[in-house]
Amino acid sequence: MRVTTFGEVMLRLTTPRRERFNQARVLEMTFGGAEANVAVSLAILGDEATFVTRLPKNDIAEACIQELRGLGVNTRAILRGGDRIGVYYLEAGASQRGTTVTYDRAGSSVATLDPSEIDWPALLAGNDWFHFTGITPALSEAAAQATRDALKAARALGVTISCDLNYRKKLWSPAQAQATMSELMPMVDYCIANEEDAEKVFGIKAEGAEVEQGRLDHDRYIEVASALTKKFDLKGVAITLRESFSASRNGWSGLFYTDGQACFSRRYEIDVVDRVGAGDAFGAGFIHASGLKRTPQQIVEFAAAASCLKHSIFGDYNRVGRSEIEALLGGDGSGRVQR
Repeated sequence: MRVTTFGEVMLRLTTPRRERFNQARVLEMTFGGAEANVAVSLAILGDEATFVTRLPKNDIAEACIQELRGLGVNTRAILRGGDRIGVYYLEAGASQRGTTVTYDRAGSSVATLDPSEIDWPALLAGNDWFHFTGITPALSEAAAQATRDALKAARALGVTISCDLNYRKKLWSPAQAQATMSELMPMVDYCIANEEDAEKVFGIKAEGAEVEQGRLDHDRYIEVASALTKKFDLKGVAITLRESFSASRNGWSGLFYTDGQACFSRRYEIDVVDRVGAGDAFGAGFIHASGLKRTPQQIVEFAAAASCLKHSIFGDYNRVGRSEIEALLGGDGSGRVQR
């Protein structure tokens, strides 16, 4: 498939060895961001993935573009301008201490873009799929307008559209998110979310679910998916199901609701190396399997397996190929040495 994603890619600075911010003397430099993560995963899986963003003209941004290009992402649509690349600092949690993210992204190049800079009809011509998340319109009104323009162009061209709600309380309030996303969602075909996204953005709650205690009620998640589908006339809703027993140990599975039917994936027990980007890996797996014309059950199994493996990889990007995902789907999850 030809897939385009649009959003912000950031410099990620992580404390080594799960150290605290007030303890670390060096920070490990990588790059990441929701839509960039999806593009990288899709490129590794073999799709033609284009990432659209805006970056400043400096050596850090150039390093980011070179890394994306090296991972197979088409970077020709990346705009250059503005003053800075957004930054986020990550203190990785362990055991009962949760992971902490601190943003330094205000006034980033993509947040200060001029929406008219992007010729969406030309850029999306010939594409099969367009993907964005709720993070992008939260960055600024300019980014929100660029997202609106992209969705209108995609709809006019018959391009399938997916949105990961990805609510970020450090970027906007629930009221702001609801106002903006309620305008965008009627143009979306497939919604990807978790229980917090649906509740914070649209007030749709999975009653009885206690993620922190590891309790999930599947019937309640079906109700959430059904409510989202009806509210925005969606073709389907995919929901990630995380059971957080601790920062180091999670249960993980997924739900895909389409045509009034709910398909749940198998459940994985995960010892977490890095959970950042797992939802994006799920989204990429969902998009890729949908492009392969898999059944709804096969789609959610592929997405859950892809994102399960992401938890074992440091950094935002899911550096996992299709053969590894297929092996896990075939039952090879022992983690034994491959010789």
